Amino acid sequence: MNLFFEESGDFKAGTVLSQAGEAYQVELASGKRTKVKAKDVLLQFTAPDPVTLIEQAKAAAAEADLGFLWEVAGQEEFGFAELGAEYFGHVPQPVEAAGLILALHQAPVYFYKKGRGRYKAAPEASLQAALAGIEKKKQQLLVQAAYVEELKQHRLPDAMKPLALALLFKPDKNSIEYKALAEACDVLQTSAPRLMLETGGIASPKHLHLAKFHFEHFPKGTGFPTVPLPVLPDDLPVADVQAFSIDDVTTTEIDDAFSVTELGDGTVRIGIHIAAPGLGIQRGDALDQIARARMSTVYMPGDKITMLPDALVDIYTLGAGQVRPALSLYATLNSADWSVISTDTRVEAIPMASNLRHNDLDTVVTEDNLATGSSDYPHKAEIARIWQWALALEKGRMAKRESFGMRPEQTNRVDFNFYVEDDVVSIVRRQRGAPLDKMVAELMIFANSTWGKLMADHGIPGIYRAQGVAGGRGQGGWAARMQVRMLTHAAPHQGLGVDQYAWSTSPLRRYTDLINQWQIIACIQHGVTAPLVAPFKPKDADLFAIVSGFDAAYAAYADFQSNMERYWCLRWLAQENARQVDAVVLKDEVLRLVEIPLIVRLAGMPQTARGAQVKLDILRWDEVDLSVEARLLEVLSSVTELGDDDELDSELDAVLENDAAADIELINGEPHQPATEADETSAAPDDQTENDATEDAAWQTAQPAMPPASP
Repeated sequence: MNLFFEESGDFKAGTVLSQAGEAYQVELASGKRTKVKAKDVLLQFTAPDPVTLIEQAKAAAAEADLGFLWEVAGQEEFGFAELGAEYFGHVPQPVEAAGLILALHQAPVYFYKKGRGRYKAAPEASLQAALAGIEKKKQQLLVQAAYVEELKQHRLPDAMKPLALALLFKPDKNSIEYKALAEACDVLQTSAPRLMLETGGIASPKHLHLAKFHFEHFPKGTGFPTVPLPVLPDDLPVADVQAFSIDDVTTTEIDDAFSVTELGDGTVRIGIHIAAPGLGIQRGDALDQIARARMSTVYMPGDKITMLPDALVDIYTLGAGQVRPALSLYATLNSADWSVISTDTRVEAIPMASNLRHNDLDTVVTEDNLATGSSDYPHKAEIARIWQWALALEKGRMAKRESFGMRPEQTNRVDFNFYVEDDVVSIVRRQRGAPLDKMVAELMIFANSTWGKLMADHGIPGIYRAQGVAGGRGQGGWAARMQVRMLTHAAPHQGLGVDQYAWSTSPLRRYTDLINQWQIIACIQHGVTAPLVAPFKPKDADLFAIVSGFDAAYAAYADFQSNMERYWCLRWLAQENARQVDAVVLKDEVLRLVEIPLIVRLAGMPQTARGAQVKLDILRWDEVDLSVEARLLEVLSSVTELGDDDELDSELDAVLENDAAADIELINGEPHQPATEADETSAAPDDQTENDATEDAAWQTAQPAMPPASP
């Protein structure tokens, strides 16, 4: 005797070897033996043999007329034998019965299973809906197949053109467009971004990187809504100074300027003037919501996405020939030793005499010329005074830094400025510590530290940068100790050598600075009652949310800028047809090209001294995944001084982990931040610097986005 039975959702046939009560010992055609319970047996038969029955049953199931079966079945639950008698007109033979079971089981759209060998016909409405769905699916598969064929011919189907960005960055994986793209990529052995570039869905690798960033962070576009603009206040006292700014040639958001007044008797008053949009923007208004949504201006070589609308920036930027509202910090100094006699903060209007540019002055405002008084340039006497004070400020910071147990800053690093015009990139080396850089840097650090203390003394919160505090020392080594944190209360910034540090000097380009400006203005206008009227009161939970949001946005912007700088480095290689290049060993397998800030990881690199110069053969590079393949040609004899080993180790760890938010304190301050800001410890403006001269003295040549290179 043979049995046709169901086992684990599958139908099988075998020969009975023995029976014990309600169980059979059955041998399958494969020779395998299995125990079958009587309740799982659907048919008992003697002929044909089990193998033939299964084969013939499958053929019979394939030929079954499901529509006719459904009509015959009626609406009541039935057993397969009952339906078989109606369908065949006689008691079904073993092959017919087994074929019917398979047909019913394989047609869940027509028949619902109710038990072993028992089924119920689907209601007509449900059946028609299911059949429509099946037909729609068939049509979609035909359309999908057509899309795949077009993509294989490197043509982008018209229906997919408006979906190009979504398919790459936020796809609906159930859509036929995505499935077609995925299938075509599998067939062509390529990636979705590359296929989209080949088919014209994305114009170029540059647009791919830009589109990805915009899609993730500016899904509604980078434009601004139409909002009412504030009117410049007309009741501010006008300062009796002629102020001037020092910025890169690309700067449009000029938010810091300086003035020098000789007071006689060996005293000098130097003014640090910061644009004051905080007088027109109020917490919670439409402009504040815009600034808070963006948190910072986004910079990249050749372009930027501003935090505030251009029309608003035009109102408050410190343009030459304009009188603009400013938050001014005046320091009265003893010119004999450049000690600070007193400071005074005022809200006033500032007459702007000049906008000086690094590109015009860097070659003439040198240490030698400052020492000898040589060369002629605008505001020469004022610059000489600021230079002397900047040297004294730096000396004082270094002493304070060393008192924190840190080594002196290294100022022998090289920064790189990127300039892009008509898709042609220029990458210009710039030595840190140039006089104009140092002047801006030191005065910005002084202002941010002084105003940080002002807020703390008045008992109101601000947004501070602190380093080397809150459990850093002795926990996790150098990296943990050097971690920079954003706090809402004053704390030391050991890397800069100051007791407190609050970003306050870039309110047109950074939301934290705008918040701090509101708080500082409250201190100036209300004195001891500032805690009662300041926009942010002590323990304001919203301030903590802003700190968290700013950290996330700033890290994402920094990562994007680093990627774009790396992209333009690769474009430079193509543009200059650079094949054999010099590089410097940073550590182990990590190298940086000498002429441009391109980081390369060279697997299998022989043990070479840090700072050693080598010659590389650039084999190929990829502007899509930003990778480089190179090989070592020779080790040169020259060695470049790179600085302290421990600090470099921390920096390189952050770089190699591709952690743009790692914000580890390094040689002169903090790690790589957007190139929109000069380092306040060296103030080297970048291609998009706008020279806001922040303290983030990262090794700007280190690119966080650094895919590994092949040897």
